[in-house]
Amino acid sequence: MRQSSLLSLTVLTLAATALFPLSAFSQDTSATASIQQRLDQYAPVRLTTDLSQLSDREKQMLPLLIEAADIMDRCFWYEAYGDREQLLQSIDSPVARKFARINYGPWDRLDGNSPFIPGVGEKPAGANFYPTDMTKEEFNAVKLPGKDSQYTFLRRDAAGALTVVPYHRHFKAEVKQAATLLRKAAALADDVGLRRYLELRADALLTDDYQPSDFAWLDMKTNTIDVVIGPIENYEDKLYGYKTAHECYVLIKDKQWSERLAHYAQFLPALQASLPVPDAYKQEKPGTDTELNAYDVVYYAGDCNSGSKTIAINLPNDEQVQIKKGTRRLQLQNAMRAKFDKILIPIADELIAEDQRKHITFDAFFSNIMFHEVAHGLGIKNTLDGQQTCREALKEQYGAIEEGKADILGLHMITQLHQQGEIEGKLEDYYVTFMAGIFRSVRFGASSAHGKANMIRFNFFQSRGAFQRGEDGRYRVDMQRLQAATQELSGLLLKLQGDGDYAGAAKLVAEQGIIKPDLQAELDRLSDLGIPVDVVFEQGVDVLGL
Repeated sequence: MRQSSLLSLTVLTLAATALFPLSAFSQDTSATASIQQRLDQYAPVRLTTDLSQLSDREKQMLPLLIEAADIMDRCFWYEAYGDREQLLQSIDSPVARKFARINYGPWDRLDGNSPFIPGVGEKPAGANFYPTDMTKEEFNAVKLPGKDSQYTFLRRDAAGALTVVPYHRHFKAEVKQAATLLRKAAALADDVGLRRYLELRADALLTDDYQPSDFAWLDMKTNTIDVVIGPIENYEDKLYGYKTAHECYVLIKDKQWSERLAHYAQFLPALQASLPVPDAYKQEKPGTDTELNAYDVVYYAGDCNSGSKTIAINLPNDEQVQIKKGTRRLQLQNAMRAKFDKILIPIADELIAEDQRKHITFDAFFSNIMFHEVAHGLGIKNTLDGQQTCREALKEQYGAIEEGKADILGLHMITQLHQQGEIEGKLEDYYVTFMAGIFRSVRFGASSAHGKANMIRFNFFQSRGAFQRGEDGRYRVDMQRLQAATQELSGLLLKLQGDGDYAGAAKLVAEQGIIKPDLQAELDRLSDLGIPVDVVFEQGVDVLGL
């Protein structure tokens, strides 16, 4: 087993290493049973796919990419918690230790990050990206280049002053090893685009300059293997939303499905023009090189593997790249199918009116998620005054508003395309499946950006009568009111972004991004019935038979 050097820096640059010192933790029987109940919320899923389409050289690439993914996993442990081994060695209970691995720390991500290990306290809003004793006032006052960079830690020097530590310097040994593995994989790649991307991504890990590799990733067209690797999403930083966290997906493209999805990219300009807001809020043109692809994912690591599991991706996040080149939307269909079968169908059987359950279909589920990802590319990336990006203006509120925008604009786009005859099936399929999908998603809790977005949508729909709860405890969708509410909420979220309205966004999240008691009772009922909340993966070279 390789020794991690995550904790090898000096006190000067690493004042926040052991943020959560623990004494040995042992549990009584009742505590173990309680954590076992939480663990049972995750349904195990084996991540496999048909590898027969791969060449021998491509099969040799997969173990290298998985090894690089494991390095990203170690980096994320540090970002989310601190010293992984210290925590795990302090836990006597195998059940609690397994649950800590799923959560990358002692806080339950499906329960608002509530601590399940005594003595650790609340999870810091800034995770391990900032000193835990740093206040917002101190951060705002200090003049420190790079303090709001996506790729730096804030630490205290020997005198206690804030200092910036770039990721590539803090994780020097890790990124060097990961870069070496990516270059070895590149040497095996027959696809020219994939080879170039892997080489540039290796460079990016060593420099924190990811834009060239982002462009190269979008230039790939004919590759079968894909890998998303590096510090990417900012959800873990709930203090400011500045800092990105390390993760990795190893993917096998389904070229047949991807060809079917590519048809929709041509409609993006018209869909942008159809948004229910004044022209100023849709003046930017979505990238014309946007792609929709379907994949089987064979390995998750780091941020994307923590707590609830991602089933679709929209990248790159760099606004400049999005405007110049577009994005790629990745549908992780094997993981998606597992959640549909193991979670969504049982929820629908319990909470959706019997005569509307026929409208719950996998094609609608797949499409709703796909158009959520497409919708990230719509709207605008910069505030109307041109002073800053929407992400910068809305700070830690941006994630919830952006995820909410993507959810609701995805449904708007489906409605528009269905009216044009570009989407098959009944519109009711998409609406009722969308409603059932909210119940699935809100069970992840309201602590994450996605969770807040889910609750804003649920509470807004409820206030507009878009659904009604019957005396039998089952919900019925009102198609016309849901369509009207979709238009209204779309406009609200797009304007918050375009106006850079931080106060308005914070007010909306505080008032509507919460799980109210009546809904919590419904969610508790699902848990009492033993319906899983999410999945946990059995994955790796052994599972793939390599």
